Amino acid sequence: MVKFSKELEAQLIPEWKDAFVNYWQLKKQIKKIKLSQKPAHPRHVLDHQYGLSIFYPIRSLANNISSKLFHSDTMAEIIQVRSKSMEDGDEEVYETELVQLFSEEDEVRLFFEGLDEELNKVNQFYKTKESEFLERGEILNKQLEILLDLKRILNERRRKPNAGVLSRSWSSSPRNSNFSESASESNEISTDSQTDEIIAALEKNGINFINSATRTKTKKGKPKMAMRIDIPATTPTRTITAVTSMLWEDLVNNPKKEGAGDFISRKKIQCAEKMIRGAFVELYRGLGLLKTYSSLNMVAFTKILKKFDKVSNQQASASYLKAVKRSHFISSDKVVRLMDDVESIFTKHFANSDRKKAMKFLRPQRQRESHMVTFFVGLFTGCFVSLFSVYAILAHLSGIFRPNSERSYVETVYPVFSVFALLSLHLFMYGCNLFMWKGTRINYNFIFEFQPSTALKHRDAFLICTTFMTSVVAAMVIHLLLRASGFSPNHVDAIPGILLLVSVIRPVIGCDTKLEIDDDVLMVDFFMADQLTSQIPLMRYMESTACHLLAGSFKTHRYETCDSGRLYRELAYVISFLPYYWRAMQCARRWFDESDLNHLANMGKYVSAMVAAGARITYSGQDPHHENYLWLGIVLVTSVFATLYQLYWDFVMDWGLLNSKSKNPWLRDDLILKNKSVYYMSIALNIVLRVAWVETVMGFRPNVVESRMLEFFLASLEVIRRGHWNFYRLENEHLTNVGKFRAVKAVPLPFRDTDSDG
Repeated sequence: MVKFSKELEAQLIPEWKDAFVNYWQLKKQIKKIKLSQKPAHPRHVLDHQYGLSIFYPIRSLANNISSKLFHSDTMAEIIQVRSKSMEDGDEEVYETELVQLFSEEDEVRLFFEGLDEELNKVNQFYKTKESEFLERGEILNKQLEILLDLKRILNERRRKPNAGVLSRSWSSSPRNSNFSESASESNEISTDSQTDEIIAALEKNGINFINSATRTKTKKGKPKMAMRIDIPATTPTRTITAVTSMLWEDLVNNPKKEGAGDFISRKKIQCAEKMIRGAFVELYRGLGLLKTYSSLNMVAFTKILKKFDKVSNQQASASYLKAVKRSHFISSDKVVRLMDDVESIFTKHFANSDRKKAMKFLRPQRQRESHMVTFFVGLFTGCFVSLFSVYAILAHLSGIFRPNSERSYVETVYPVFSVFALLSLHLFMYGCNLFMWKGTRINYNFIFEFQPSTALKHRDAFLICTTFMTSVVAAMVIHLLLRASGFSPNHVDAIPGILLLVSVIRPVIGCDTKLEIDDDVLMVDFFMADQLTSQIPLMRYMESTACHLLAGSFKTHRYETCDSGRLYRELAYVISFLPYYWRAMQCARRWFDESDLNHLANMGKYVSAMVAAGARITYSGQDPHHENYLWLGIVLVTSVFATLYQLYWDFVMDWGLLNSKSKNPWLRDDLILKNKSVYYMSIALNIVLRVAWVETVMGFRPNVVESRMLEFFLASLEVIRRGHWNFYRLENEHLTNVGKFRAVKAVPLPFRDTDSDG
């Protein structure tokens, strides 16, 4: 049978771990009570002194019956749990008083003081989260009212094309019921005059513009978009609070596209509906987590009190559990009622009154890890190992990797297969990350905002990786066999080209073409951009392959075309800069949105990496027979500076380590991995892999074959370093969420109330 402590650790919400009952600390306190108990006289000593009595069984039975008859009275006299309100009146605090003296009184008092502290902590956290969710529910109800009104306006306008944009009231309020002024306007009125009339109608019905920029015009004569809509507090039901920039853009700025007064498009309404639907799903998920939080803590209190009764030979649990059941986190039913309301609302408005469909959205089922996935992973792994062994033997026998023997293969065919190998290695490292994140309960789905029901599992990643690489190695073996059989290289070299073409076309055909524009830079966005910065060698291989394909080098094997061409070398700079540039622009955007100077400092890291990469490319293009010490010095200075910059950011900002004041020397206070030495080894490994660029300035100039293989080896090390970095980056992000108790994402809403903007 699984111990409750392990069961609790497995089921608790990781981000709320510190808010749960500290069951483990209370268990330690009970052990102290047990150790502090005075030893009782052994029964055989008593028997020796007084002997056995025929009345002993009768006396024992009478004691048991009397203890059961007067059980409640005895319990009431052991402890008394009192509750009192604090000065502000909002917080209720529980205190336990020992009525009966215990032989281990000090330890018992400490136990109940700790128990009171845990009960008060759980209560306060529950109240805080409950009020947050209740407030969120009220906001979503208002948002839904706005959405329903806008949908009614749009539907009525489509039924009556000549009715204008505001042919009916925006809400059920009598005050906002007269919008007929704009309904009689003809289609020949200009966009500006229609805009003025719409604004006038809104103002007439109690909607005022603050920071009114609608009266100022752009160069094209259109009103600027700097206004907000202020809804008076006296407006009944406050149905219309504000319209987002998306809806305003259609309402005020855009010219008519679909007919008279068609300023609010159905696409914008659908987008707003999707946002509100997602917000309801997250609200329901948060309520479910809070319900789980309540039940788990109740079980924890019950278990720990039973342990106390067993150790102390008293019956204190019933008295204390009565107080626990009266406390807010158990007695309040607001969460359950709100969950029922959300289910009803979601079923009615987002699932066409189909409750089964609604519950699929609200309670998505997690994917079950199929044993077939494990079987195929093993199967393809075996095939991959076998094929790779065959390829190594064939390559050795044909002398392809022998110096100065088959340069055409290394220059034209080898880069294509290197692209697939690096992709597979990166996917394999991601699968390892998923496995480690799951094992350490790092909530990567929440951090990346993935849907748990459709998110990739580590076995899925391994299956895709092994299947993909098995196909690639099979193509490599077939390619070598055909070349060894005497087939023309012009025809045989079409195999890697076909493989590349299929790999490019397949994602394009399978992808969803419905794109959504989001200006915010999310965690998953810059995480993916960081992955790209580690795949610059892969992009260089793709550049080389594209050059050979376009220049016809696969047929002529004139690989010099893509080695000395000016355009090819200039494009190498662009490819080496692009991932760093994208990442730097993300940092600039985040600084613009959040005004946090750390984002500018992070941008500086990527700028320094761009400069160092450019210097190394220029130095590598110098004449190997004439040493250029100026460029060597530039490479050393820029690369050392960029490396130190990156190492500092890795350890301090991304991993949260190197904290001199931490209780864990030079690490951080909270660590997920129990073995601290792993963190020190990871720091050392990251330093070693970060300085792999030293190879480019050592003056080591092997032959072409060895040079290409060394490049691939260093590129593989960078992919491994990135996979290693990924784990600690998400660990630090997870601990940040734990510190702020963030377990539910805040979904942006389409309608904004200006009163909340301050």
